[in-house]
Amino acid sequence: MPESSDLHDVTIIGGGPTGLFAAYYAGFRSLKAKIVDSLPELGGQLTAAYPEKYIYDVAGFPRILAKDLVRNLVEQARPFAPTVCLGESVQKLEPSGGKHLRVLTDRAEHWSSVLIITTGLGMYTPRRLRGSESFEGKGLYYAVTRTDEFRGKEVLVIGGGDSAVDWALHLEPVARAITLIHRRDQFRAHEDNVRRLLNSTVRVKLFYQPRELLGKGQVREAVIVNTKTKAEETLRVDAILACLGFSSELGPMADWGLELEGKDSIRVNTKMETNVAGVYAAGDVAEFPGKVKLIVTGFGEAATAVNNSARYINPTMKVFPGYSTTIMKRRERRKQKEQTTA
Repeated sequence: MPESSDLHDVTIIGGGPTGLFAAYYAGFRSLKAKIVDSLPELGGQLTAAYPEKYIYDVAGFPRILAKDLVRNLVEQARPFAPTVCLGESVQKLEPSGGKHLRVLTDRAEHWSSVLIITTGLGMYTPRRLRGSESFEGKGLYYAVTRTDEFRGKEVLVIGGGDSAVDWALHLEPVARAITLIHRRDQFRAHEDNVRRLLNSTVRVKLFYQPRELLGKGQVREAVIVNTKTKAEETLRVDAILACLGFSSELGPMADWGLELEGKDSIRVNTKMETNVAGVYAAGDVAEFPGKVKLIVTGFGEAATAVNNSARYINPTMKVFPGYSTTIMKRRERRKQKEQTTA
């Protein structure tokens, strides 16, 4: 068994937006919380894949940069001082009897009363352009971490999903020119964004896919082929952004005895409970009938998981904590009274 100082009420696996909000809410419920994440920075995909991408569907923000949303979430949780362990990949889950769980990572062990899994899409890797590995880091990108890398450049965007459309629009005022190719005439993106794309200065070429990248030490040209006529065309490019999707998986968590939905989702009930006692899931990794995988729904699921975790840890606690304004005012009055007494 761990020392009392090593035991946390809630350990959150995943430091993306859902995990960060869960850390805040755990502190709000006076629970000692810890975040464990395999990435070197907090923020999950928002930090790793598209920190400078605008997000439009977070309540209260007409639009907000991904990196700014992460900064706000970190600031929101900071007063409750959650423990943060970065660069650690979870390996094993070992129930120890009673209401304690032991999680082993590749670097340490963590003891907790409750686990909340908020790993998003799990361990994800971008789908790559076959045969073009030599151009990675030399003009071929699978994510945008700095918009300035595309400033004044001829950019080719490949793909027809939300990421391809969003990035084409986001980079439009930065790049010299943008061409987007898609192998079909139907997009898998938000309808309003597709409308904006088609009315933008982005040159859209449908029924095209890449065949070969050319250049010496740096990508300079892209040979594309029409999927209907098989005719080839060579484009002059400075940078290529391949938005071909990601393959994702749960990694070692798939062997924890959790009831899974597919290879990258964990089945939960309305309390965000998994089939393993003391283990909850929230955000994109959680699956239930009618699930909608959005950041904004992840926030609500995080609150649901934490509030039910509080009751699981201490049956005398209420699931509904009361309204935040009332609770924070009460805490402030208590703090002022303690300072006056001291």
